Amino acid sequence: MKLQTLSAACAAVITLSFAGGALAAEPVTAKLTAPLAAKTKFIAGGAVFLCEADLCVASAPSSQTFAVSTCKAVAKNVGAVAVFGASGKTLDADKLGACNAKAASATQMAGR
Repeated sequence: MKLQTLSAACAAVITLSFAGGALAAEPVTAKLTAPLAAKTKFIAGGAVFLCEADLCVASAPSSQTFAVSTCKAVAKNVGAVAVFGASGKTLDADKLGACNAKAASATQMAGR
């Protein structure tokens, strides 16, 4: 009986560990309005964003990464954002406008 209980418990743990990997969050992406001169890396919304050309990607986002506040941090670091999205959802025009309110200017980014 103990062996059956132990086997069932092990099977449950193995199943949950595989399910956790399958349920991992999809990347959060930010398409920039202008390309960057150099690769850039920073933390925003609990995730590391890697940016190259006109795309920034957080490949291991937290539950807080897809948010206007994160978009604002991206814009502050690398400039205006044209599209901010995750899992097929994107910020609407009003939220994107709020995101870009304090976007880094091209002259600020040139010094990086």
